Amino acid sequence: MNQIQITDLEHPDLYAYAHASEAELFHMNEPNDGVFIAETANVVLRALEAGYELESMLVEEERMHLEGKPVFDYIKSNLGKDVLEQIPVYVAPHEVVTKLTGYNLVRGLWAVMKRKALPSLEEFCKGKNRIAVLFDVVNPTNVGAIIRSAAALGMDGALLSAHSVNPLTRRSSRVSMGTVFALPWTVLPDADTDSMISLLHRNGFKSVAMALTDNAVNVDYPPLKEEEKLAVILGTEGTGLPKEVIESSDWRVCIPMHHGVDSLNVAAASAVIFWELQKKTGK
Repeated sequence: MNQIQITDLEHPDLYAYAHASEAELFHMNEPNDGVFIAETANVVLRALEAGYELESMLVEEERMHLEGKPVFDYIKSNLGKDVLEQIPVYVAPHEVVTKLTGYNLVRGLWAVMKRKALPSLEEFCKGKNRIAVLFDVVNPTNVGAIIRSAAALGMDGALLSAHSVNPLTRRSSRVSMGTVFALPWTVLPDADTDSMISLLHRNGFKSVAMALTDNAVNVDYPPLKEEEKLAVILGTEGTGLPKEVIESSDWRVCIPMHHGVDSLNVAAASAVIFWELQKKTGK
């Protein structure tokens, strides 16, 4: 193993782990695709299983066996011993890695991994019948939770507007438990966001806006489940979807509320409609 002992996060090779912003990570290695940080052994393993390439790892010294060994074993068994010998594995004591988060709770293992080129909308839509559309969802926890629910509850993929948080941010991938590497997804170019509904229509999808409007049907409305191809559009926390997206969608759908509650968190709402759409209509 190419093991390198670290005593200070100011080491120049640790810039990506300790100082780089998500935007900097995204643009590293240009003109090639950038990199991202995967946290915890579980997330790193899922990324490796999905074919993402390692650039380096950082492991807490005291957790080399618990967090590091499963990842090292996977690399040796599936990628070859020579890969592990070439990739830098930085090892640092607990008091050093806690500075990554600023508090005592640490993740134990991190990895810098190469991004993959994203498919076009047309490529992404092929063979899919149920997709989640995240329209300007800017909270990374919500993005990770929505993608995790989409993967678990039978959706075929996730499409994100240009201003949504990228699923490969540290928190999103961690909250998703690594499902961002298993569920197909892509990001619309900024110029295409305004024409998103027409793009979905051209690819055969009926659009479903999650919105509290007077003409919204309940989430368990049977005809909704009979649509062959549906794109469920979810808006950002607080403001929800823009009026023009709601009005141009084929369906407006809401979840019945009680006790004076007007809506659910967007991640919770996504799980409800994904669950309903996988149910049989009884026909």
